[in-house]
Amino acid sequence: MIMTRSVIELTPTAEDSRVARHAAAAIALTVAEAMIPLPLPGVKPGMANIVTLVVLARWGWREAVWVSLLRVFAASLLLGQFLAPGFFLSLAGACASLLVLAVTVRLPRRWFGPVSHSILAAFAHIGAQLAVARLWLVPHDGVFYLFPLFASAAVVFGLVNGVAAAALLAELKNVNDK
Repeated sequence: MIMTRSVIELTPTAEDSRVARHAAAAIALTVAEAMIPLPLPGVKPGMANIVTLVVLARWGWREAVWVSLLRVFAASLLLGQFLAPGFFLSLAGACASLLVLAVTVRLPRRWFGPVSHSILAAFAHIGAQLAVARLWLVPHDGVFYLFPLFASAAVVFGLVNGVAAAALLAELKNVNDK
């Protein structure tokens, strides 16, 4: 009996390449952000969410999901946090944010854009992280005393990231219009 090896060749599509580029940018921002000393544990700017917001606005929710989840998994591997509590907190926050974005992207664009999407996603992110922390890491309701602090950070960083995403989208529109 002669055995032959079969080779499966995968040809990446333009969408695959685009997702890979955006995920790489989001991963780089996450790794860079991890090097910034933070005054409070768990309070991060979430700069990679700017990439997710731009992808959401230009290519839709499906691609934004790929970029966000690839970022969570790859960054956790690069930072040595895969399957550690930080990974699960990040994954829960990303999933909650993506669910909120799935709803808000269907709302009227006249009133809802990158800034409101970013703020709402930031609230979902911290809400999911606090829920996971309460259910798994800190079995005490005292963890919810942190909510005002995290909510304030969600407003500030959600606003900043949303404005940055809106500016990037406007710049990309200007470049494409030329």
